[in-house]
Amino acid sequence: MELRHLRYFVAVAEERHFGRAAARLHMAQPPLSQQIRQLEDELGLRLLQRTTRRVELTAAGETYLVRAQEILTAVAAATDEAQRVAAGSQGRLVIGCVGSATYSLLPPLVRQLREDLPGVEVAVQGEMLAPAQVAALQAGQIDLGLLRRPVDEAGLLVQTVRSERLIVAVPEGHRLAARKRLRLQDLAAEDFVMHAGSGRSVMHGTVLELCRVAGFEPRIRHEVAETSTLVTFVAAGLGVAVVPASVAELQVPGAAYRPLTGKLTVELAVATRADDDAPPLQRALEVLLRRIRREQGSTAAVRGSRPAGDRR
Repeated sequence: MELRHLRYFVAVAEERHFGRAAARLHMAQPPLSQQIRQLEDELGLRLLQRTTRRVELTAAGETYLVRAQEILTAVAAATDEAQRVAAGSQGRLVIGCVGSATYSLLPPLVRQLREDLPGVEVAVQGEMLAPAQVAALQAGQIDLGLLRRPVDEAGLLVQTVRSERLIVAVPEGHRLAARKRLRLQDLAAEDFVMHAGSGRSVMHGTVLELCRVAGFEPRIRHEVAETSTLVTFVAAGLGVAVVPASVAELQVPGAAYRPLTGKLTVELAVATRADDDAPPLQRALEVLLRRIRREQGSTAAVRGSRPAGDRR
């Protein structure tokens, strides 16, 4: 017995006529009649009662029709599902994300993924420091990481998606909050709240090096793993923090943000396993890069629309 036998039988049973069933199946009537007889012979029972004008189902045929329709429906569903998975429109995707991007890039990205790929289940692990994301990628716990460079581990593909300016988070009411713009040297006498050190955070090493280049050793009073905690500590008056500009999306009462002079930036990158060619991942990367290009285009348009002499 083959699936075609079931399709032939269902067509005859639904049409109640060999001629109409043959036309529906785009085949001649004699071969169709022969295939139905072969099916009945294999089953050892009659499924159809044939008359000169009409075909009727036997009691066994009625029962067999229900099961045959269920089987063909299941096969069609399996084919459709496999095609959606192969096209990247169905599956599961786990995204890891550093704190700053958790509050800026991640929300619109996930919304776009759900809109463009409704059949893909998207899970998010936010507030993951870069080294933790690298380890999770290598262990297969996440499929895509949004993290800070540098990332040099073998077996990972890393692509920079945008460069962000650094800003300062200060407590509201702090003397530095009265300034419109700050220099890094202005922070030399301040207590710092920083992301975790000892190789656990790229931002820790970046800020430390920038302060040293500016001529001072930052006085680190608190180290935290999560960006939300970092900003909360600043709002509580426990210190200042140098953070990517996207952190300003996280509005915590008591914290104020001020731009830094100079071109002090950090890079946000997307990382995946080099051997991971899963279609949902590739579709997600397309959505991400398309969104980044649109975001950069909007920024360029805003800059281009400034009046002459505006050099902010």
